[in-house]
Amino acid sequence: MEIKNIKEVSMRILKAIANNERIILYGDADLDGASSVILLEEAIKDIGGKVEAVYFPDRETEGYGINEFALNYLKNRAPALFISLDCGIGNFEEVELANEMGFEVLIVDHHKILGRLPAASIVVDPRQPDDKYPFKELAAAGVVYRLVKSMLIEAGKWDEPEKYLELVALATLADMMILEDDNVEIVKSGLLALANTKRVGLKALIELTNCVGEINIEEAKLKIIPPLNSGGTVVLSRSIGSGPKEHLNEIYLLLTETDLSKAKEMVEMLIEKNNKRKEEIRRIFYEIDERVKMDEDFSIIFEGDVSWPLVLLGPSASRICKKYNKPVFLFKKCEDESPGAVRTPRGIDSVKAMDSCKELLKTYGGHPPASGFRIKNENLEKFKQGLIKYFSNLE
Repeated sequence: MEIKNIKEVSMRILKAIANNERIILYGDADLDGASSVILLEEAIKDIGGKVEAVYFPDRETEGYGINEFALNYLKNRAPALFISLDCGIGNFEEVELANEMGFEVLIVDHHKILGRLPAASIVVDPRQPDDKYPFKELAAAGVVYRLVKSMLIEAGKWDEPEKYLELVALATLADMMILEDDNVEIVKSGLLALANTKRVGLKALIELTNCVGEINIEEAKLKIIPPLNSGGTVVLSRSIGSGPKEHLNEIYLLLTETDLSKAKEMVEMLIEKNNKRKEEIRRIFYEIDERVKMDEDFSIIFEGDVSWPLVLLGPSASRICKKYNKPVFLFKKCEDESPGAVRTPRGIDSVKAMDSCKELLKTYGGHPPASGFRIKNENLEKFKQGLIKYFSNLE
């Protein structure tokens, strides 16, 4: 049994390659999103095709998912096949805008469905209500791995699965997907492949983080993944002619680097960024902790600040959630709108909670225990009260 629409997306991409159509890969700016983009880009190249552009949104300025700034940035590449990876399932207005610009949108995602599907040409997401694939907890890279396998088998090029599985394993661990069923074999096989990786960026990372021999799950989580998670978006002058510059990501750049000395420099920079990142997360954690201590009776933790970087709210919320075992909603207070991150204790569905207040939100979505949102500042207090009401009704 296969995930719904995998074959259809596979055949559509093969058709685009055969017809020399422009292909744009748009990925979420984390390890799962970057891995998903790399998997598909490499498969397209292995088949003999090329990718017109790769784009990762800057989470700090653009937030999560497909956004209007990104579409305007890319619009002179239309008409093109626009493939959204590890995001897009909740971008209803943005997909409509992409359609109007002349893009044909394919969405390959793994996040929770928000009641309906965007108006994309084809959607792949194992959480679709009518998807009969039994395992729903794949990382986006796990879904893309099945897409890549379908494409390469069809093209007669499926001969090196381990080069894909090492990235899928890291993405699965980084996205904290449950280690059951499909994910057990993915992580086991991927970590075995990682110890003998041919990827220069991973070789540099393994060497400089002092990993020796076979890498286990804890080693990957503690040494390999944190520096990768610290990678941010960068804009490079790699474009040709009048097209836009490439809007890439440091994770993607390291994992696609072919020069070992450059890769080592990038790893050293990411390790340093990760150390600073940990200090900043610790600062945010203590700030929130002090606020929470002042309120002895609370059902949720709902806090925001203008100084908190959006990219650090997820890990900060995870630490607060672990300490207090309460749903945590953190946001970066911006001028008109505030983007935020959510973490909830095991068994509590954060997306369902926000669904109860969806009329107040501009966008929201993610996984049940880890998600995000964007809201107009005028609705923040209403959102907080709506969440308090929702969670009080669960008790």
